[in-house]
Amino acid sequence: MQLRAEGALELDDPIATYLDSSLLQGLHVYEGQEYSYDLTIRQLLAHTTGLPDYFEGEGSNGRSLKDEMVSGHDRFFSFADILARTRAMTPHFAPGTPGKAHYSDTNYQLLGKVIEALTGESYAANGKARIIDPLGLTHTYLYQDSTDQKPYLFYAKSAPLHIPQSMVSFGPDGGIVSTSKELLAFTRAFFTGQLFPTAYLAEMQSWNDLFTPMQAGVGVQRLNLPWYFDPTGIAPELIGHVGLSGVVAYYSPEEDLFIVGTVNQLAHPEVAIQTLLKLIGVARRAA
Repeated sequence: MQLRAEGALELDDPIATYLDSSLLQGLHVYEGQEYSYDLTIRQLLAHTTGLPDYFEGEGSNGRSLKDEMVSGHDRFFSFADILARTRAMTPHFAPGTPGKAHYSDTNYQLLGKVIEALTGESYAANGKARIIDPLGLTHTYLYQDSTDQKPYLFYAKSAPLHIPQSMVSFGPDGGIVSTSKELLAFTRAFFTGQLFPTAYLAEMQSWNDLFTPMQAGVGVQRLNLPWYFDPTGIAPELIGHVGLSGVVAYYSPEEDLFIVGTVNQLAHPEVAIQTLLKLIGVARRAA
């Protein structure tokens, strides 16, 4: 969105405008037709590309990288590995199919490469120059050193997961280390115009169902909680993002309320949503 504000790109630009054709060839072939060169920045942000998820999608061995990670198998994977794994999977639908969305970490990997191609700088350098330094964040960084033991470990149920090689590999699809305090500063800045024009927010809130209770917008998500998640009906509209490890970063425009944090739990992602609902109740009572 910053690059858009600077006039460096438009959301409906094909990513083939910025990335070498050899990277994209064969990446999205659906029902015999090649769509790889038609993928747009907007579609990647909105998860409407139809691309499979290199991380949670099953590989040729019937297992996903997530399955391997949860079982304690830590490994490094490059961008080339990610593209090869994506090519070996079947896309879910043609890009931009009305009403269709599928969450895919492959989308974020491609967006990271677009940023690097446009700026001539690494994704880490862009994050530091465009977000971390302007917001004065001192405990937020892209994980790049597999010997770095500062971040708390993820858990799968009661089992701690030591996955530094995987963390190095995630990059633009989940490699950021931060604290709750600094995640709050980022989330507040995101929704209040400190990072890009607030006029963009309305356009970003164009929703497609991902899976219950999640909807995808353009670079953001919305929690659309059904009654069995929220039987009290207390949840306002919440827009932002929830991560695989139980990280939440949400804003309620109705309540002018920001909620961030993590439960550090891969096995039970619903715990993050349940905790979020409890926090909303606490905030309302405090008000």
